[in-house]
Amino acid sequence: MDLAKIASVVLAHGADVRDYYGEFLVPGPGCPVITVPTTGGTGAEVTCISVIYDEDKSMKVGVASPHLEATAAVIDPELTLTCPPGLTAAAGADALSHLIESFTGRAKNPGPDDLATKLYAGKNLLADTYARTGLALLNTSLPAVASRPGDLQARSDTLFGAYCAGMAINTAGTAGAHAIQSPIGNLTHTPHGFGISALLPYVMRYNLPTRVPEFAEIGRIFGVASETDPQETQARKAIERIEEILATLGAPLDLRTLGLQPRDFDFVAEQAMLATRLTANNPRELTAETVRGILERGYDGDRSWWR
Repeated sequence: MDLAKIASVVLAHGADVRDYYGEFLVPGPGCPVITVPTTGGTGAEVTCISVIYDEDKSMKVGVASPHLEATAAVIDPELTLTCPPGLTAAAGADALSHLIESFTGRAKNPGPDDLATKLYAGKNLLADTYARTGLALLNTSLPAVASRPGDLQARSDTLFGAYCAGMAINTAGTAGAHAIQSPIGNLTHTPHGFGISALLPYVMRYNLPTRVPEFAEIGRIFGVASETDPQETQARKAIERIEEILATLGAPLDLRTLGLQPRDFDFVAEQAMLATRLTANNPRELTAETVRGILERGYDGDRSWWR
């Protein structure tokens, strides 16, 4: 779907796709595109970004513009019934991460100039509304499709949850886990969703001290936390539930599983920091040093609580 969206504007306006890297650089509408998702994952059917791999740069890059939004999206859960378990897991992990990163991202309070030049406004009320709905759906639907792949209602809820995730990141954007996954994916040639899954436990723990209320609310949405619990307890229960969902899907929960090596940590940290749109959206400041700390914990599977 991302390829179709970017092809539509290249066909309409010519130029080289590299001329459109970044935000608001597409000069006008592309050819009409109808998107038909067959996985419950990226939400690309409704997003206004295309992510492509640039071989010269050896990295994924984004083209973001309102002109990339599809003319129409046909969202039919029957088309996902035959989705293989591995792809279901990778796509589901990605959708879950979109909801988490949009809901816990940095609120930027953009002014008119920012809105005219940047597509992603950070955490906001509209994105939060989509995120709450999507989180409630995926909390039950992802474990259900893992055990009952032919469950049409579970597939429907997963697909709608992924749609909500796409709508949430359309204005809020993604954050640290996505910044770090890109160079890991390039090195290990592993699926995007599995890289995200392997990073989430450690990125969430790193971000938790700055987003306790948001994670606590996620815990209540999931039904694993009560308002009578201390807020930090609620937040930790949310993170543990997210890890439980990922484990049920069969998604990896550590970086060693992906084949990442400690010798790669410095390169990954340096490359992650180049994704400034994503790192700036992370609720807790990221540096090459802190990214390396996340990688070390992720490699060791160290899920102790970060301060």
